[in-house]
Parts: sequence; C-alpha cells; structure tokens
Amino acid sequence: MLELAIVFFVIAIIAGALGATGVAGVTMSIAKWLVVLFLVLAVLSLLL
Repeated sequence: MLELAIVFFVIAIIAGALGATGVAGVTMSIAKWLVVLFLVLAVLSLLL
C-alpha cells in the first residue's frame, strides 16, 4: 500500500514538472488517500 503511494507521488512530481497539472493533481490526491488508508490499517493492525 505504501509502495503504491510512493509511486503515485513520483508520478505526480514528474507530471507537475512536465506541466500536466491535471494529472499531477489527480495522482497526488490518490497518493494522499493511499497514505491515509495505509496509516489507518497500520493502526488497526497494531491495536488488534
């Protein structure tokens, strides 16, 4: 899960550098949700 978030962050950075702001925004929001999901699952696994 975290690996996918890092991949999406890298894609967003590359797209932003190339001027594709729409693609960069979408991939950044996907990466943010993946990080949040990873953190929630990590906390749940620690508690259970």
